[in-house]
Amino acid sequence: MVGFKNRYMVMEVFLDPNRDVKGDDSIIITPFNLMKAIKDSILPNFGECFLAWSLGSLQVKYVNPITKMCIIRVSRENHQKVWSAITMVRKIGNCPAFFNLLDLSGSIRACRAAALKCDEKKFEQYYKLMAGESLSADDSQRMQNHLEKIKFLEN
Repeated sequence: MVGFKNRYMVMEVFLDPNRDVKGDDSIIITPFNLMKAIKDSILPNFGECFLAWSLGSLQVKYVNPITKMCIIRVSRENHQKVWSAITMVRKIGNCPAFFNLLDLSGSIRACRAAALKCDEKKFEQYYKLMAGESLSADDSQRMQNHLEKIKFLEN
């Protein structure tokens, strides 16, 4: 028996590019918010039939609200249209946003490695940005927890 063929996309979310870098985020990225934004983009662009067809495999596997990275799983047959719909997302909630594809992979293992590498680089940048300020133990622990989530990501 052959398993379902999936594609995994490592995406970076940019929220409200016109605001200050140090400003507070007006929305926290969650799997629910991302799925709603993707569904809201698929429906007008590809219709109800494609939305129903793609929802069988569409899933947000991982979200890191600190680095704004996510991993999205979709079936191999639908990945190009879903990717197109994701690029047409302009808002998450009421906050202007857009996506950047960092990696596209056919296995969760390769996707996990790419996401781990990208997240580690972003954490290093975050540490450098916060070098002048004191980084709390809670923030450091949250970052480590997100790295551990990627390491144990499975189907």
